[in-house]
Amino acid sequence: MAELGLADHLADGPLDTGELARRSGAHPPALRRVLRELAGMDVVRPHGDDGYDLTARGTALRSDVPGSIRSSIRMLGEESFWYAMGNLPSTVREGSSAFARRHGHLYDHLAAQPEASRLFDEYMSTRAITFTDGLVKRYDFAGAASMVDVAGGRGHILATVLHANPGMRGILFDLDHVTGSAREALAAEGLADRTEVVAGSFFDGVPAGADVYLLSSVLHNWDDEDAVRILRNVRAAMGPGGRVLVLEVVLPDEPAPHLGNDLDMRMLAIFDGGTERSAAQYATLLDEAGLRLTEVIELGAAASLIEAVPK
Repeated sequence: MAELGLADHLADGPLDTGELARRSGAHPPALRRVLRELAGMDVVRPHGDDGYDLTARGTALRSDVPGSIRSSIRMLGEESFWYAMGNLPSTVREGSSAFARRHGHLYDHLAAQPEASRLFDEYMSTRAITFTDGLVKRYDFAGAASMVDVAGGRGHILATVLHANPGMRGILFDLDHVTGSAREALAAEGLADRTEVVAGSFFDGVPAGADVYLLSSVLHNWDDEDAVRILRNVRAAMGPGGRVLVLEVVLPDEPAPHLGNDLDMRMLAIFDGGTERSAAQYATLLDEAGLRLTEVIELGAAASLIEAVPK
């Protein structure tokens, strides 16, 4: 349903199966069987003799609604990500990612696969919407004139922060294959004159002299050694009054139902060394990098903001 865009096609009202098949590029008899299953899941409902309408639950699969899950569902079904989770038993047996053995590091793989990279960027931007409102409402950026969004993707979080703080300027720092779409996205937000897009690797260093350094969904991709290396490069770039903001899923200290536990299985499947962490584990990484954890703020959608300053 997500891949064929059925919810988008049904957004304006019910369609008969033949017309829905024509719009989505599907085989009508095959689609009719899928729609019967989807109706049983209460994401569509029958309408007339051979038509279907979208339900309230199915609306979440539209691409143009707040909280849309379409991009996340499509990414889960993308061939290489599907391979990663399908081979989780092999990863657990071997202690190393089956995905990494086949495709290498995720970001090298995405750099060589434009369609997978586009889908991943769309997913990350959509996912960011769920907690960026919490970020600008719950964290005080007062006194910060500049922010570097480290590995900031297409810049959704940076744009949200800059819109909420009109006196601030921003630098989006990411790999070269990402920077073109980031420039376009920031220009579309009307922020071209307040932003700079810089290409590079955070293992080599990050732009110096900013007041705030944001690392959103960065450290969980790396083992402890590499995470400390990234944080040390950020620490070296900061001035004495600088702040580091680490935006990640923070695991509970005790075993409990938590979205982070599911995400940790995906980190295990995709990355060699990638892992979700608890607040205490992040405090240890920050300490080793010359930083001191000062605050943890829950943002919703299982995400938290960790603030740290130079020791």
